[in-house]
Amino acid sequence: MTMKRKAHYLLGVAAICAALPAGAQESTDPIRLTLHDWTGQLITTELMGEVLKAANYNVEYVQADYLAQFAGLETGDLHVAMEMWETTGREAMDAATATGKVVVFGPTGMKAKEEWWYPIYMKDRCPGLPNWEALLEPACAEAFSIPETAPKGRYLGGPVTWGGFDDERVDALGLPFEVIHAGTDAALFAELESAVQREAPIMLWVYAPHWAPAKYEGEWVEFPEYSSECYNDPSTGINPDLAYDCGKPFGEIWKVGWAGVADKWPGAAKAIEAFTIDNDDMGAMITKVDLEGSTVSDVVAAWMAANEATWQGWISQ
Repeated sequence: MTMKRKAHYLLGVAAICAALPAGAQESTDPIRLTLHDWTGQLITTELMGEVLKAANYNVEYVQADYLAQFAGLETGDLHVAMEMWETTGREAMDAATATGKVVVFGPTGMKAKEEWWYPIYMKDRCPGLPNWEALLEPACAEAFSIPETAPKGRYLGGPVTWGGFDDERVDALGLPFEVIHAGTDAALFAELESAVQREAPIMLWVYAPHWAPAKYEGEWVEFPEYSSECYNDPSTGINPDLAYDCGKPFGEIWKVGWAGVADKWPGAAKAIEAFTIDNDDMGAMITKVDLEGSTVSDVVAAWMAANEATWQGWISQ
């Protein structure tokens, strides 16, 4: 960010702080926002945190497991989680909100898609794609294999903490694939970059919003359509004995948090509810960090400088 833009941003923050009513801070205790292990979530969380700081709230960022964080949100040890994906987190979110101790602050504005994905050059090696049934063919599975999994194909999943039920999906659909989980988000997409450069076989977890499906031509596998019954009732679907015989759900990315936030920090709760950003803006910021070498903090500061009227609206609710 240029010095001129930074000065303009800081003046805007000062003006907002000066205009806030005396009670706007409510509790001076820190609002704890959870951090996970993918770039987009780090951006979303720091963006919300810096907006709350501009409104004179005390903010702490706390590293937390994507699904296990609900224990802390229920007790109030953690306060806000900015990205709970419909695709992988719906069951955990529903279980937590059913306790009455966790609430949904509404959608982020981003639409989630997470599924098995392959670069387009693999389609010639596995006729029948993107239909999932093509993966049942031994020759197709072998086309996606590596020496460690042959003759089975390899599916490179996300870190285990992301959930997603891919191991269960392989069993339920009888896919001749072995699920290997990447250790980190960075490792997952570094392997994609390497494979594409060599046109090497790869099938992996890709999600949107993200730079990968925009940078590389490819397709998501088309599994049987998701339903809650597919995940919870083995008697429904293709396999009458096992659940998860379908694809992942698509849908919203939600903001969730401790139910006590609205009582302790009512202004902050309103700002969190008002927060919204779309896939295009988020994808552009992720690209700047992952591909262009910017830091999360620099990307967040640049977005705030360029969108001052937007976030001012969030904290004036």
